[in-house]
Amino acid sequence: MCWSATADLTAGTAITAVGIVCLARTRRARDLPVAALPLILGAHQLVEAAVWRSGGGCGPATTAWAVIALPLLPVWVPFGVLIAAAAAFRPRLWWPLAAGLATGAYLAYCLATRPVSAEVRGHVLGYGVDVPWMAPALAGYLFATLGSLSLSGDRLLRRLGALMAAGAVVCAALWRLEFASTWCAFAAASSTLILVWTGRRESSPSVHKAIAQRSPGL
Repeated sequence: MCWSATADLTAGTAITAVGIVCLARTRRARDLPVAALPLILGAHQLVEAAVWRSGGGCGPATTAWAVIALPLLPVWVPFGVLIAAAAAFRPRLWWPLAAGLATGAYLAYCLATRPVSAEVRGHVLGYGVDVPWMAPALAGYLFATLGSLSLSGDRLLRRLGALMAAGAVVCAALWRLEFASTWCAFAAASSTLILVWTGRRESSPSVHKAIAQRSPGL
């Protein structure tokens, strides 16, 4: 597909709307971070539309895009999965969260001390971030995000993790220099599976039991 400001704006608007619906139908507070993921990733695409319109460079839109993509997501995803998971699966989910906290802190330091830039390369954007020790940072990033989804014990979240992992392989193979931009776009589109996840959580027996306990007269 062709990437452009219009494509990012259209996709970002649609995915942001999905995120709003996910939040609106969420009944348990501990599900909110996962339910908010499409909203965050949709907003991320809207920010990238602004990067397109500015022609790349080192402006505020580029910095905002990098902050969401690099320090935020490797912390947000494993944290959300951990608190939403059933108690039996939580001990093993501390490992992706620990990796995410360490990776996010390191990437935040890199962004705070080094410039980030964006360059238009045909129909994609390439982001330049000076990250020493890129290989371990990328490994920690992927373990935090994809690993937490895969270890969640939830069928739909595992499916989302597998889909995003496949997208990472494809993006790395086809758009090596533009991996960050293309994979984040793929992750945003994939996150619409969370709409199904929130619907299932809404109709789960535990939710109905909790509602019945709060409303004994019904």
